[in-house]
Amino acid sequence: MTLSRVLDPPRVDLLRVAELVAPGSRVLDVGCGDGELLRLLTEERDVDGRGVELSQQGVNDCVAKGLSVIQGDADSDLADYPDDAFDFVILSQTLQATRQPRAVLENMLRIGKRAIVSVPNFGHWSVRIQLALRGRMPVTKHLHYSWYDTPNIHFCTIDDFIDLAREIGAVIDKSIALDQKGRLLSPLWPKWTWNLIGEQAIFLLHRHDGKPPLERVAPKQDRTDRERVNGERRALAAQPSERTASPGTG
Repeated sequence: MTLSRVLDPPRVDLLRVAELVAPGSRVLDVGCGDGELLRLLTEERDVDGRGVELSQQGVNDCVAKGLSVIQGDADSDLADYPDDAFDFVILSQTLQATRQPRAVLENMLRIGKRAIVSVPNFGHWSVRIQLALRGRMPVTKHLHYSWYDTPNIHFCTIDDFIDLAREIGAVIDKSIALDQKGRLLSPLWPKWTWNLIGEQAIFLLHRHDGKPPLERVAPKQDRTDRERVNGERRALAAQPSERTASPGTG
């Protein structure tokens, strides 16, 4: 049985992701949704698969399929996993919906020997036209929410993701760009053409050889909140009370 026969109808991006995973690997699928990719990997790649999903409905759907999935948040829960716990950590079409994309990617590279990330491309020509000519927030096949109800809060382009990988010291082993019909763009084309006509991209990454495992990254928002609260407490303690600040009348 080929990979494409497992999904009905087949999602080309999930098939491409599955092709990057070595058979028999230990896999964590972050933001696994209804378990479509995890089921594909379990049945056709014979992986030891685990999943993390934010929505309770998604968890219920996965459990109904017999998948090992727990409810969790990529932004906060990945920091709790030990180093090199998985062969592959996958984040499919979810990075743009996280609060701290950089911290999420760093934790993926820490807990997995390899990371696979797929992202919709906000630099696609149709997005540019909708912004430039219509003056409207774009709606596409992979960015299909309206601006007021979208879960996507950190849009990026293919070039943006490549820059982020370089900034955190990750090595891109393989990259794939797909057009609107799911067709592969030529790897011989310059990356600026991918950024223009690629509707989505998939990246296989690993930590730079010779470097120690990345430091466990706690959610930046949580640290900021703690610092704010501690600062308010210090400021409150330093303020003179009304009794000492006001001159006595006696």
